[in-house]
Amino acid sequence: MHDIRAIRDTPEALDAALARRGDAPMSAAILKLDTARREKIGAAEAAQAEQNKASKLVGAAKAKGDEAEFERLRALVGEKKEEVAAMQAEAKALDAELTDMLARIPNNPAEDVPQGADENDNAEVKKWGDIPAFDFKPVEHFEIKGVAASMDFETAAKISGSRFVLLSGAVARIHRALSQFMLDTHVDENGLTEVNPPVLVGDDAMYGTDKLPKFGEDSYQTSEGMWLVPTSEVPLTYTVAGDVVEEASLPRRYTAHTLCFRSEAGSAGRDTSGMLRQHQFEKVEMVSVTLPGESDDEQKRMLRCAEDILERLGVPYRTVLLCTGDMGFGARRTFDIEAWVPGQDTYREISSVSTTGDFQARRMNARFKPKDGGKPQFVHTLNGSGLAVGRCLIAVLENGQQADGSVTLPAVLAPYLGGKTTLTAEGKLA
Repeated sequence: MHDIRAIRDTPEALDAALARRGDAPMSAAILKLDTARREKIGAAEAAQAEQNKASKLVGAAKAKGDEAEFERLRALVGEKKEEVAAMQAEAKALDAELTDMLARIPNNPAEDVPQGADENDNAEVKKWGDIPAFDFKPVEHFEIKGVAASMDFETAAKISGSRFVLLSGAVARIHRALSQFMLDTHVDENGLTEVNPPVLVGDDAMYGTDKLPKFGEDSYQTSEGMWLVPTSEVPLTYTVAGDVVEEASLPRRYTAHTLCFRSEAGSAGRDTSGMLRQHQFEKVEMVSVTLPGESDDEQKRMLRCAEDILERLGVPYRTVLLCTGDMGFGARRTFDIEAWVPGQDTYREISSVSTTGDFQARRMNARFKPKDGGKPQFVHTLNGSGLAVGRCLIAVLENGQQADGSVTLPAVLAPYLGGKTTLTAEGKLA
């Protein structure tokens, strides 16, 4: 959420930020609506003052026995009361309209975010690992012989429709092992606090974490009005909504492994094969709540946490800094980590690590109390995948595939797989 006072002071800054994202200027429309709202509030306050003044005179006229003046003033009070109520209603409607307009404006990109139109303009900042050299043509994850029987799309479609998968047997266990490995690493070595949050949330939580009103169609809502979380970023970040926390309690670093749900409304026809893009999937999420001056360093820390997971798994990846045209609505800077998937002969996103600055904090009124005194200030919030479990499964299976249809699994998963390090061509762990 943008600060209307900042827009009043420097409207050109908002328009310049929107231009960097490829959007049209909005400051003139915002300030016009803001002026109308403030004028209506002022008029309502003036009418209220007249009503109060007339109310005091009513009693005086009654005491003097001036019946005519008494009736005139009583009628005036009634008129002013109706006038005030109408003006207050108009002001409230204008305020709601302004709030909705501000809520639909994306975050301002950080100065170091590259200018660009789409993913082709992203800047590669790192590449890790050697692309595996196969002496056979590598296939996609669902085509690997040892995987195919345990990755059932037809039965899932019978149960739930398209973009669902039923994992079973050894593949389901490898999927579970990946999530456990990620959680243990983040908790035991990266200092994050594990949380098991609700995956059904209310409107306020979705709004506070910038998923509403703009992206309602991308999420699922129950008939009772609750939302299935698109990621546990929503409940984890919203833990500080409406709070004024002590500076000494920051940073707060959380991780959670949850189901996630997305309608994929804007991706019709994309990635329809395999389990790359599903309506239901699992992620190990990271969320940090920090002091404003520490959020950029915290983003770097979170990025390393995510990259380290892939390095331990031996999966080649590259890290890119998203350009202004490819960055998410609420982000001021985003790094994407893209894992190498041999079956597609390309890198595919497996994690996004974003800082939102105080954008979400303003929406949910999350602040901290400075230890040296002064008025409360907005916290900064960050979120990142650490990692998307299903996509990590894809990368592990495809990079470890062998000519006979078996898969060599990362050694770090062995403790979670009963010491087994291979998925055989028959779909068993060995």
